[in-house]
Amino acid sequence: MDRIEIARSRFDGNYSCSESVFTAHAPDFGLDEAAALKIASGFGGGMGRRGLVCGAVTGAIMVLGLAGGRTRPDDKESKERIYALVNRFSERFLAENGSLACRDLTGIDISTPEGLARLLSDPRNHEKCRDLVGSACRILGEILEG
Repeated sequence: MDRIEIARSRFDGNYSCSESVFTAHAPDFGLDEAAALKIASGFGGGMGRRGLVCGAVTGAIMVLGLAGGRTRPDDKESKERIYALVNRFSERFLAENGSLACRDLTGIDISTPEGLARLLSDPRNHEKCRDLVGSACRILGEILEG
């Protein structure tokens, strides 16, 4: 299975968008699945169901960090490189999907119990988010490949 299929399968298995994208790629960088799930767990639903940055986006950005983030505060070159990659990813995701925000992408404010119930009750919402997971993984893969 490729990374897109893995991420979509995890999303179908009740993992959040951030968990699905991040855990599909984390083993490539030596991070075990349990640790990856813990790291990504708070980013789903636009950061803890706040409807902010889409979890598929934050999952991808965390992967970019694994691929080329800095490990020393004086490593300005790595900092600039990772920021450039994040901006490249964000611009492509935005152009393809129209927003980076969960609330805008779904059209639902999931920070309320009513909004969350609305999101979960309609299978079309699952498909929309599943498509966003796939989009994030595809764009991420293209950027990682170079």
